[in-house]
Amino acid sequence: MARAQLLRLGAALCASAALPSLAQQPGKPAIQMTTRPIPSTQEALPVVGCGTWIGFDHRPGTDEYKRLPGVLDALFAAGGRLIDSSPMYGRSEETTGELLAAAKPGGKPFLATKVWTSGRDAGIAQMEQSFARLRTKQMDLMQVHNLVDWRTHLATLRGWKDKGRVRYIGITHYTASAYAEVEAVLRAEKLDFLQINYSLDAREAEQRLLPLAAERGVAVIVNMPFGGGGLLRRLRGQPLPVWAADIGCTSWAQLLLKFVLSHPSVTCTIPGTSRGEHMADNAAAGAGTFPDAAFWRKHADALRP
Repeated sequence: MARAQLLRLGAALCASAALPSLAQQPGKPAIQMTTRPIPSTQEALPVVGCGTWIGFDHRPGTDEYKRLPGVLDALFAAGGRLIDSSPMYGRSEETTGELLAAAKPGGKPFLATKVWTSGRDAGIAQMEQSFARLRTKQMDLMQVHNLVDWRTHLATLRGWKDKGRVRYIGITHYTASAYAEVEAVLRAEKLDFLQINYSLDAREAEQRLLPLAAERGVAVIVNMPFGGGGLLRRLRGQPLPVWAADIGCTSWAQLLLKFVLSHPSVTCTIPGTSRGEHMADNAAAGAGTFPDAAFWRKHADALRP
């Protein structure tokens, strides 16, 4: 780990040590979720959000849909704000808009979605549709999904950002085969956010992309923090290590999220779920201590499924 990263990690650990008690106080979340600054503005963003891929692609009246208000309730109760979606995710944007219209979050949600098409006019039409589905006049974050026609869409988004329609802009991807192109865009363009996959069993992003994002002043949202789900399913069959309690983890999900959030370049992670109890469990990983790289190396054997 580079010296600059170690210094940032040390500062983060000092901040974590100063966190208030996790005991619930009247009118406050049951846990005190850590926040980290968005580099381009220093706005504080809670470190655990909610992804909506698959989990929110349900229609009203179904049993799955009826569970979803509990997901947002758990997110907001823990102090979380970021909800990430995409027109690629079926009706997830529409579902999110419906649920937020009926919910009473403690603070303003941080809405993030994406553009996933080719051509300027098609991109504008798709983004306008996302505004309508999410029932908002201003999008907190609009991202170019998987770099599809990124030059065209970033040009549009810069104009929209100047006009205040979007607050932040970024790019996304989810596979290491695209990292060379992601790196090239990060070096060439001024961006607020990078959304990328990173997990205990998929660590390629830490080689170049995460340090580059820090160097360029770009916030990082981690998708697929459970390695697509397969890693978590495998580990659940094993007993949780005794040392997990030392970093405040009571589940494998929390431990895997702690690993992701321990990287000093990571701003937030967005585990997806359709169950409130899982959202509450995930959110708990956003409080307390975030160990350094030496800690994870020491316990690497226990984390091999």
